[in-house]
Amino acid sequence: MKTITTPITQADIDGLKAGDMVLVSGYIYTGRDAVLPKIVKLMEEGKLAEYGIDLEGGVVFHTAVSVAGTGPTSSNKLEIEASIEPLSKGGIRMHMGKGALKKETIDAMDKYGSCFAIIPPVTALLESKVESREVIAFPEEGMEAFHRLYVHEFPVIIGAVHGKTIDDEEAQA
Repeated sequence: MKTITTPITQADIDGLKAGDMVLVSGYIYTGRDAVLPKIVKLMEEGKLAEYGIDLEGGVVFHTAVSVAGTGPTSSNKLEIEASIEPLSKGGIRMHMGKGALKKETIDAMDKYGSCFAIIPPVTALLESKVESREVIAFPEEGMEAFHRLYVHEFPVIIGAVHGKTIDDEEAQA
């Protein structure tokens, strides 16, 4: 099992292959379909720094944060998947969630040196790995606000990297 600490470097991404099991530690961001398009807009307007957001080497976990726990949402929802390319271009190196992504999205991640990590649907386990949380932007969105979490040994599986997915036969070799 590999271990990665945020911020993630390009060398970290270069060392991954589809199917790797990875433990991620450090600060990660959260967002779903309500907030990720707003983060992309802030990025395009050059306003991320106003919220203390630095995407370089970052991780975005596609989830809402609630007292019930932290579990993945479907990354292939229109608003979430549409955010992956611009956020990758903006410095995000890992997107965490669940579901199959379009080939165009996987190619865009490859172009910008990022990857997609599948989160097993084990909310209680993931919650035990979250050491702190804070709302960074859009508190009016409630549990779907943009949060920053500090995690320790957050388990993921690399689902897509270098233009290949966990489902590709050549990735299994």
